[in-house]
Amino acid sequence: MKKDAFKYIWTDKKRTLFGLPLSFTRYYLTETKFVTRTGFLSVDEDEIDLYKITDKKVRFPLFQRLFKCGTIILYSRDADTPSKEVHCIKDVRKVSELIDKYLNIMRDKYGIRGRDMMGLHGGHDQYDDYDDHDYDDGQY
Repeated sequence: MKKDAFKYIWTDKKRTLFGLPLSFTRYYLTETKFVTRTGFLSVDEDEIDLYKITDKKVRFPLFQRLFKCGTIILYSRDADTPSKEVHCIKDVRKVSELIDKYLNIMRDKYGIRGRDMMGLHGGHDQYDDYDDHDYDDGQY
């Protein structure tokens, strides 16, 4: 990812020993996406469009709390990343509020609300009734 390609709202590294950013995992928040970049020699990036986030949770494990850190868990309708853990970051409440702010802006832009993120069939798959048919002809 080119540094000038996006305007970053927030960026931080995953913190490890004693709350120090000694990791090769970096998190970026832009106006439209949440990006996780991992690796040193071989770099992987994972993006989640903010409007696809359905829920989030903030955790404060004891060891992270000692160093004023926390973890945010994002749940999304993204096909390859249904949940994303943003491990051990500073100012976790501030970051959570930033995500909320830009999440709501993106939902307003696309006209999406919580009910729109649920399944179209009330939680049922379109093929639920397929195997309810009686096929006695012996042919499969």
